[in-house]
Amino acid sequence: MTITYRHMLNQHMKILRGLQYKSGLFAASKMNVSTGYDKAWLRDNFYECLAFEKIGDWETVRKTYRAVLDIFKKHEYKIDYAIDKKPQFRYEYIHARYHPETFDEFWEEWGNKQNDAIGAILYKIGVLEHVRGVHILEDDDDVRVVQKLVNYLGSIEYWHDPDSGMWEEDEEIHSSSVGACVAGLQMIKKHTQIKVPDALIKKGEATLRKQLPRESSRKFVDLALLSLIWPYRVVNQKECEQILKNVEYHLVKHMGVIRYKNDHYYNKNTDGFSEEAEWTFGFSWLAIIYEMKGDMEKAKYYVKLAKKTITKEHEIPELYFSNSTNPNENSPLGWSESLFLVALYKLNKKHLNV
Repeated sequence: MTITYRHMLNQHMKILRGLQYKSGLFAASKMNVSTGYDKAWLRDNFYECLAFEKIGDWETVRKTYRAVLDIFKKHEYKIDYAIDKKPQFRYEYIHARYHPETFDEFWEEWGNKQNDAIGAILYKIGVLEHVRGVHILEDDDDVRVVQKLVNYLGSIEYWHDPDSGMWEEDEEIHSSSVGACVAGLQMIKKHTQIKVPDALIKKGEATLRKQLPRESSRKFVDLALLSLIWPYRVVNQKECEQILKNVEYHLVKHMGVIRYKNDHYYNKNTDGFSEEAEWTFGFSWLAIIYEMKGDMEKAKYYVKLAKKTITKEHEIPELYFSNSTNPNENSPLGWSESLFLVALYKLNKKHLNV
């Protein structure tokens, strides 16, 4: 069995490595895909790096986060503008996706208000610096731009700023976005050179306590809420159990986990509202959480379901059309590959010596 898992881990790690550009940034999917997933998202890079962090490949992780810092430095003037005056238009916010080689923004209309992406980057830089002992911030320029990201979250008033959230859609106050920012501020505060006012964190925590277990005023339950349990760990025990209960009861399907009820993205029915697409990384995400909670039976159950989402090309796609075994063209999805790898490692670490 160990040999089988080693083979599977090596296979999927090779797939994930194949999505990284020379710059250090990862494409969301294949570099030649026609859907636009050849671009680099801040959020996707955060999740894609988790697998490399798990195996201790700090060179890959560091290369990616150095590239992310270079993105912020290139667009520092824009961050300065947003700090000086709260943004009024979407394009004035820090964008969520970039050209993976030039680090330029893409200027077409998009859900560019994605506050969770900034929280995610702050969180992971804090973790790498102060938990993993991986040096990301090399000089005063790095410290300066990270401090500006903190100030930026204060300027946009992230705790009640409607954003497009993890799914880049309708602007609401999303618990998953507020929670990412809270986690990012809590973790980066550990760096002695970064100043984070306590009030900046407390305002976000107050929003979470008020809004959870809902994702937003319109969404009772959402797959994105799992991020508040892992990796961010910003929910209490009661909130954690309620989120899991709601996700498993309402969103878990045969080939994945739907993002939320009435999701129209890759909906196969002509009415556009009755058959939600099933996202593959939902199974791995639940497996990781249950392993963290010590419930190995449920963790193994969800890993087993995750394995069923692997295509005949040995890839894990973004999603499957509802009630089918037909994946969409975004295959492999780096985010899905990474969470699957993390889940496998967590469940087999004793056998794999990791």
